[in-house]
Amino acid sequence: MSSAPVGSAPVLEMRHITKTFPGVQALQDVDLEVRAGEVHALVGENGAGKSTLMKILAGAQPRDTGDILLNGQPVHVDSPTQAMALGISIIYQEFNLVPYLNAAENIFLGREPRAAVPGFVDFGTMYRESQAIIDRLGVKLDARTPVNRLSVAQQQMVEIAKATSRRSSIIIMDEPSATLTDHELRSLFNLIRQLKADGVAVVYISHRLEEIFEICDRVTVMRDGKRIDTCDVNAVNRDDLIRMMVGRELTQMIPKQVAPIGEPVLELDGFGRTGALTNITLQVRQGEILGIAGLVGAGRTELARAIFGADPVDSGSMKIDGAAVHVRSPQDAIALGIGLVTEDRKGQGLVLGMAVRENITLANLRELATLNFINGRAEREVARKYVDDLTIRTPSVEQTVRNLSGGNQQKVVLAKWLYTKSKLLIFDEPTRGIDVGAKTEIYQLMNELTARGAAVIMISSELPEVLGMSDRILVMHEGRIAGELSRADATQEKIMHLATGGQAAA
Repeated sequence: MSSAPVGSAPVLEMRHITKTFPGVQALQDVDLEVRAGEVHALVGENGAGKSTLMKILAGAQPRDTGDILLNGQPVHVDSPTQAMALGISIIYQEFNLVPYLNAAENIFLGREPRAAVPGFVDFGTMYRESQAIIDRLGVKLDARTPVNRLSVAQQQMVEIAKATSRRSSIIIMDEPSATLTDHELRSLFNLIRQLKADGVAVVYISHRLEEIFEICDRVTVMRDGKRIDTCDVNAVNRDDLIRMMVGRELTQMIPKQVAPIGEPVLELDGFGRTGALTNITLQVRQGEILGIAGLVGAGRTELARAIFGADPVDSGSMKIDGAAVHVRSPQDAIALGIGLVTEDRKGQGLVLGMAVRENITLANLRELATLNFINGRAEREVARKYVDDLTIRTPSVEQTVRNLSGGNQQKVVLAKWLYTKSKLLIFDEPTRGIDVGAKTEIYQLMNELTARGAAVIMISSELPEVLGMSDRILVMHEGRIAGELSRADATQEKIMHLATGGQAAA
């Protein structure tokens, strides 16, 4: 993809931006320059400062020092409303939607088209324009559908529609592809190319480096709150970016270690739930990573929730360590040694207003209790141990978990389940929105779990991850298991063949 003209004037300049939180230097003297009609990638590990820098640009965080210039003129961006008035829109990694309003109402929230009668909204125009924007994105979605009925991927597309509908001159996209299918990703890239042709500047944050090389013109790399370098995308390769991001070589991105396979830990026979799962029969053994692949809506998350007791089942049976069990709630599952690292870590995996310490020990407080009182000193020691073991970047175990980066929040979720000493751990999209360095750490953790005899179910939409870490792979399609592939026999083509409804080979 050709770069924006070298001589073109920057539409955005951020100069010497500094930001400090209690105990953390989030940004240190950071510069960023973005040109009109340019797709500018912003990359770095979790906690590098990317999102903080963009929140400052979008008026959601005040800067300590530094200047922001738009088209060469200094501006003060003191609020999101002011940012929007200046032509700056942001699509956050965590959605900013009102769940009980429909898609169109969310897209035009706060700037609804006025009807001829004062004080009334022109709903006809709003629905018509919203549907046109959604159709342009290539999404099958009725603009009148309430947001709380949409999938995560559909909600992401509503966020994208909301941002593009404002006709902004600068659009920030923070991990926009994390929840999208291949078809939706193609539609997003087509939209970005159209925005570029229209002269819009796009700042694109993503941990998927292959996307950077496909869609971006230049890339700025950040590490530990500092800008490391800005390069033309066609002047660097993947290894160059990783080296700048992590400050070291990652010799093996997916470091699979094969562990001895033991007895079955989990066995399902005819497991089913009306409208979601049909006749699921599987087993996962000690020391094994069972990968589960499939397209969005295939039933993978529904299967994880059913095993964990978060959703009821209508048929079938479950065994743990060869004994029949009935899991009616997550509490039952935890007591049986089952842990679930959820797809939605903020909504379902963490209590955001609580400390790192409290989140780590939350699922196993009995271990710390005497006569129903928590031993505070022991709890702090446990939390510090896991912070050290998992290299969780936090100023202290008392830090509110909401203030951590996405990768460090994911590590807190993992620490919670490690502390329960679960014999079966279900990872649902464990590395979504996680940087390359943290991904490798999570893979190593899976290796350690299987080495000590735990069983792992890994649900992932990233096929290299499924192929690289799984001992066996089950592929789901429309709530059923479409086929099973051995590690030696599995390929991306075979997985996609089964995931799209193709028949398993005889």
